[in-house]
Amino acid sequence: MINGIMNIYKEAGYTSHDVVAKLRGIVGQKKIGHTGTLDPDAVGVLPVCFGSATKLCDMMTDKSKEYEALMRLGVTTDTQDMSGTILTESAVHVNGSEVRDAVMGFVGGYEQVPPMYSALKVNGKKLYELAREGREIERQPRHVDITFIRITGMDLPEVRFEVGCSKGTYIRTLCADIGDKLGCGAVMAELKRTRVGNFRIEDSIRLSKVEELMRQGEYEDYIIHPDSMFMEYEGAAVKPEAESALLNGNKLYPQQLDPDSPVFFADGDRIRVYNGRREFRAVYTYVKSEGVFKPFKMFLE
Repeated sequence: MINGIMNIYKEAGYTSHDVVAKLRGIVGQKKIGHTGTLDPDAVGVLPVCFGSATKLCDMMTDKSKEYEALMRLGVTTDTQDMSGTILTESAVHVNGSEVRDAVMGFVGGYEQVPPMYSALKVNGKKLYELAREGREIERQPRHVDITFIRITGMDLPEVRFEVGCSKGTYIRTLCADIGDKLGCGAVMAELKRTRVGNFRIEDSIRLSKVEELMRQGEYEDYIIHPDSMFMEYEGAAVKPEAESALLNGNKLYPQQLDPDSPVFFADGDRIRVYNGRREFRAVYTYVKSEGVFKPFKMFLE
């Protein structure tokens, strides 16, 4: 069984769930999960977790992201991209300077209302399911952070830009909000995700490449091991007598760690924990008041 993360390049026409389903067939294992949805028409980085690394899925969705996008002014649709039904079309009378000011005005934090065509759940039902039933419900705005926007091309009514953002940001909605600010409306015409955390597009591989690697048995070089996500923490192996405690996810005492382990710990410090064979098994948090380490994330095979 594969236990790790693979940096997949999602191609247009696939949902994130499609990618997982295809990988299950290619790899021959069921325990696979993606790290955040990417629209079917969008392409780019989609980290996929295998085996014990699926416990990282929720953490990976918190990572910052970067995109390349093409925005088209003068159009609005029900999905906020070109795949939807056109709601309005209008002439674009704004100039390049006005567009630049409007776009750059979104750098920083702002309250973004999630689109109806999204995978967010309300009362156990996904918003896009309600939207397909012709229903629209009130959505609470969520704070998002736009860390940067770089306009890389402008041929009105189209604007091409790069954007870095926090988790939960919808680039479709960012385009729509820019269009509202300009008074002419806008949709997202293209989207490519170029980075998720430390996963970059230049290192991603397509599903066809995964198939080839599996046939040749040469996929190991493309598997990122779970402990690489926690390299900011100190690493420690347990002594032989503590192997069973680690295997069962029990608390660990500092004296149960090998002699090469760090000596001093502050409350809340985390460590990567390995077994005697130096196989990564968990991340533990130090609880100073009790003088013990308690499990934060277990990665038992």
